[in-house]
Amino acid sequence: MPIAGKGMLLTSMNIDSSDEAEFNRWYDREHLLERVAIDGFLEARRYVAHQGSPKYLCLYSTETFEVLDSSAYRAVLANPTDWSKTCMARFKNMIRAIARITISRGPGRGAALGIIRFRPLADGKDKLRAALHDLLDPKALDGIISMHLIESDPKLSRPITADPPVSDSGSGDWFVLIDGTDVNAVGAALATRFANNAAFQSAVMVSTGVYKLMWDLAKSDIPPS
Repeated sequence: MPIAGKGMLLTSMNIDSSDEAEFNRWYDREHLLERVAIDGFLEARRYVAHQGSPKYLCLYSTETFEVLDSSAYRAVLANPTDWSKTCMARFKNMIRAIARITISRGPGRGAALGIIRFRPLADGKDKLRAALHDLLDPKALDGIISMHLIESDPKLSRPITADPPVSDSGSGDWFVLIDGTDVNAVGAALATRFANNAAFQSAVMVSTGVYKLMWDLAKSDIPPS
């Protein structure tokens, strides 16, 4: 499986340009390191939008889905650093999805990421998942390395800022992730395989985007304390 583990935390947000330099410094010097160091977290990948919104996106992989509701993770959430409090208060249009990785096909990761956010109809989830298993095969798409489906848990997925609460209908959204070698390959895959695809008839499309990898961090990259 190209994505390590079984659980994924997806976060995405905008930030005012006046706060952007400090926001990026905090993410790069404190936040990713803090998150990946949590027991059960395996790696993180940080992206910036080539086309899409919000501008910034981060994916965190965990050994199991349960890690994302563990006492270790909840303790960090409940005790943010002062720098975290300052930066998180500036988030705009935040998306936060705590999800299960239910489909993952292809041997590796790419430098660019396509993302499709959609809302499955309650009575069509099994049919949709089955259709996506066949659709998420990267072999016939030049420049596409791997493709994945993550399914948000509506009870655990909620912003940690003053954005919509857990009752918001978007907290149960699913996401298709397309790992490619560059933004052009990802954009072509979105257009040729996924635009108006019949597989999504049992879902409401929310948004699509193309992102560029900024950097990634694995647990093994963190020096021993």
